[in-house]
Amino acid sequence: MTTGVRRRMGVDERRQQLIGVALDLFSRRSPEDVSIDEIAAAAGISRPLVYHYFPGKQSLYEAALRRAADELAARFLEPLEGPLGARLLRVMGRFFDFVDEHGPGFSALMRGGPAVGSSTANAMIDGVRQAAYEQIITHLGVEDPPARLELVVRSWVSLAESTALIWLDGRRIPREELEMQLVHDFAALAAVSAAYDREMAGIVLRALSQEPAEGPFGDLLARLAALAPAAAPAVPAQRLPSGNTP
Repeated sequence: MTTGVRRRMGVDERRQQLIGVALDLFSRRSPEDVSIDEIAAAAGISRPLVYHYFPGKQSLYEAALRRAADELAARFLEPLEGPLGARLLRVMGRFFDFVDEHGPGFSALMRGGPAVGSSTANAMIDGVRQAAYEQIITHLGVEDPPARLELVVRSWVSLAESTALIWLDGRRIPREELEMQLVHDFAALAAVSAAYDREMAGIVLRALSQEPAEGPFGDLLARLAALAPAAAPAVPAQRLPSGNTP
């Protein structure tokens, strides 16, 4: 049987509550449209008490952004087991889970929102990108990534961001198709780079050697083969460049 007496929160517990409330509101509406009064009301406290824990909405936004950034970076964590294509597909599933759950907040995060011009917010966003990059490099088993591989992985992380932002504007393409398409995009970017560089070719061939025919990369090959007319002449094989330049 409850007494109806509200339990008094400690300083850190109250801060974490406010961050959670703010993140929930920022996830449903663009942060610039959320007021301190709304945050206070949702937390069940007064406006002055919010300012007791945070000097302003910007600092509260950045605290919520930090929590969101940490959670988003964690979505790229994946056990180093099984074929690479399947791993990337699971990562994309968790990435789009986050985008789906925090749509307006994700959009504001990537486009700047009220934190535009904030070096703190920009650093957090860059931290998420760096965490994603490092995870993919780890899955490829490369300790000292060459410049072309870095270009491929960072380009793909950027592509995933922009694809998610476009998808949020109406969700006109089935989410599952985009998740698979992004895995295919990674394979395509890596394959094009491999055509220009022997080291990249070795990395790509090593990864593909462990891929099952029914996996995401095998699915891409089947889709590409279906595009080719039956009577199309065979394309002559091209030699890989002897060096690292085309």
